Amino acid sequence: MTDVSPLSRYQLAELGALLAEPARAAILLALMDGTTRPAGELARIAGVGAATASAHLKRLLDGGLLGVHEQGRHRYFRLASDDVAAWLEAMALPHAARTAPAAAARDPALCRARTCYRHLAGQLGVALCEAWLERGWLQTESDGMCLLPAATDALVQAGWQAIPAQQLLRLRGRGCLDWTERRLHLGGPLGVAITGAMIDAGWLRRAHRNRALLPTPDGLRRLAKLGVRLDN
Repeated sequence: MTDVSPLSRYQLAELGALLAEPARAAILLALMDGTTRPAGELARIAGVGAATASAHLKRLLDGGLLGVHEQGRHRYFRLASDDVAAWLEAMALPHAARTAPAAAARDPALCRARTCYRHLAGQLGVALCEAWLERGWLQTESDGMCLLPAATDALVQAGWQAIPAQQLLRLRGRGCLDWTERRLHLGGPLGVAITGAMIDAGWLRRAHRNRALLPTPDGLRRLAKLGVRLDN
């Protein structure tokens, strides 16, 4: 998968075939939180045996949707890239147009804030992206989005200590279409760095049962100083 050339009809058909198997879809969804997991764990999540999981993982690897890290005799699987995560998130949009209210009723925390692979999505992610674009802290350029110095100054004033300002200014992000909000949140390396730093600082904490991110009271106060507020 690449931004360089459009998909051919055959590539699109192959991607559709990869997603058409529920066990493979379950594996991909399990890795949308940015984790790296062994085959045995993914087999349990998908509800299949070890041999069947191995065949599914090979197809996903061959299809370019997964990457693998080998450590001794052990293999750990992850999504191949942020591009794959963004594509999977966008694939949910037609379904979300019909089911977003029901999904929100089932799990409002997941719609409020969650990881899209490794960056912040949901209502909070969209609110951050829109607020910082409106304030002129984020700037859209030909190669994506970047932070401006005014943003890093405000982050420091809000108690940001995780990543040096100059490092943040060098990172590039991109708009990633949110499947529940159907608006953009901040993805790419910049989005990943900001999300990771907020988790490390205790502004957000991970839910145990899914990829929801739970804003802490201190995190909400600090985000409000940065123009980021949730409506509910």
